[in-house]
Amino acid sequence: MQNPSYEFARAITRRPASSIADGLRAEDMGNPDLEGMLAAHTAYVTALRSTGAEVVELPPLEAFPDAQFVEDTALCLPQGAILMRPGAPSRLGEVAEMAPTLRACYDDVREITGPGHIEGGDILVTGREILVGRSDRTDAAGVAELAEIVAEWGHSLREVFTPPGVLHFKTDCSLMDAETILATKRLDASGCFEGYRVLHVAEGEEAAANAIRFNNLVLMAAGFPRTAEMLDKAGYEIVEIDNTDCALLDGGMSCLSLRF
Repeated sequence: MQNPSYEFARAITRRPASSIADGLRAEDMGNPDLEGMLAAHTAYVTALRSTGAEVVELPPLEAFPDAQFVEDTALCLPQGAILMRPGAPSRLGEVAEMAPTLRACYDDVREITGPGHIEGGDILVTGREILVGRSDRTDAAGVAELAEIVAEWGHSLREVFTPPGVLHFKTDCSLMDAETILATKRLDASGCFEGYRVLHVAEGEEAAANAIRFNNLVLMAAGFPRTAEMLDKAGYEIVEIDNTDCALLDGGMSCLSLRF
């Protein structure tokens, strides 16, 4: 039986725009290189397609420099899709741009209407529940509205908390399989993963925690050899993607696609 938490038939991505230098970032460590980002995007899409999945590549949105981080715009579940309400005002328009694509894929598309805010980067769907991390981009009202929607579809939602100074919940964790989570030690220490098998990223490789399990593959950022070796020894098939430029905009593997 297919496990919808990591076995997918489709993904949606968006090519980065030439306006990426205007993207949001917590700390200015320099501007991303468009050519480098496009090359990484191609490698990412190629990896997704290698599993047999259909990948929709949407065109760049020059007016929205963060629009390649499509995960924040929606939550895709087997029963339907839910349009998010980003906590960053400059990103609100991205949701309207994504809506037609999702409506073409799903019969049932709901939306977070507010006044709360919630972004997909704070949502981890596991084999048993939906974990939503409160953060600077996701507030209590946004979590509560999402909980009402997913309850109608039979899902259990649990609110957790993102560590201070960490942009999104999934900055520090990702799903490896239905019962296994890759996480930083600082996030696991909060107790939010009790009952799960937790694999810790190597010390100093905290940025490796944002990965994705996509069918038979785990896509992770390149440059974290000890974490990659640990996952390999644990039996996962790893594909390493250059995340140098995305990281300058606080982006990672999960940010770059909607998966369903």
